Amino acid sequence: MSVTVEERGRPNSLDYRVYFKNSEGKYISPFHDIPIYANEAENIFHAVVEVPRWTNAKMEIATKDPLNPLKQDIKKGNLRYVANVFPHKGYIWNYGAIPQTWEDPNHRDSDTGCCGDNDPIDICDIGNKVCSRGEIIKVKVLGTLALIDEGETDWKVIVINTEDPESADFNDIDDVRRLKPGYLEATFDWFKRYKVPDGKPENQFAFNGEFKDRDFAIKTIKDTHEFWKALISKKSSAGELNCTNTGVSDSPFCCSAGDAEAVVKSACAFGAEDPIPSSVDQWFYYEN
Repeated sequence: MSVTVEERGRPNSLDYRVYFKNSEGKYISPFHDIPIYANEAENIFHAVVEVPRWTNAKMEIATKDPLNPLKQDIKKGNLRYVANVFPHKGYIWNYGAIPQTWEDPNHRDSDTGCCGDNDPIDICDIGNKVCSRGEIIKVKVLGTLALIDEGETDWKVIVINTEDPESADFNDIDDVRRLKPGYLEATFDWFKRYKVPDGKPENQFAFNGEFKDRDFAIKTIKDTHEFWKALISKKSSAGELNCTNTGVSDSPFCCSAGDAEAVVKSACAFGAEDPIPSSVDQWFYYEN
């Protein structure tokens, strides 16, 4: 799928946004308009890269804003950067989300006992390439970790970019364990501890922190796609979520190309980037 991005505002500032355009140059929502499947028969999914590997800025799909651009998360009025919990530097995978999925906060998961976190389902791409912010990749699903984030189910799906030269060797979670020894353990460790520098406790996990396999992960993704279908057709309450889209023709939230363009043009013009605070590069140490 040919998608380009358009930056607005000043990078590393509160007004920075990344909007998405399709091959015709029309603005689209990365949450609602990019198809979940790249190849449904083979269970190959699209993924939106929010955070390239080894970077710290917590960029995310703005689920409550029209057209859902990428923007940096804000905490207590400041831009949020993930700390470097030794020995990790920033995010240790390309991190992002699968479009047209939604972890329904009103659905209590029978496996985790917790409700969804109100976001698209998250992915960790373990491929070799460091992707760019806003890049759309095609991914093969390998497994999933069930993070319980402040009482909510927050699936972390382990995937590999199908364009990775080694992707043919990876078909299930055990292949990751065998071919990239230490990576799953580091992933568990990263999610367990990444909020500790903010003064929060270690995160908890369902299944005692066990990674579930490919089939379990694919079923979980497909379940969240069904929740999204109910959301975009107004069968489920959207709450504060913004479901404006330009490509889901039977959705009551579908808007015209002109309306979508007006949303983008109302955002701040693209400008010179602000400096990233030097504190973002600091190590954070603590004993388990």
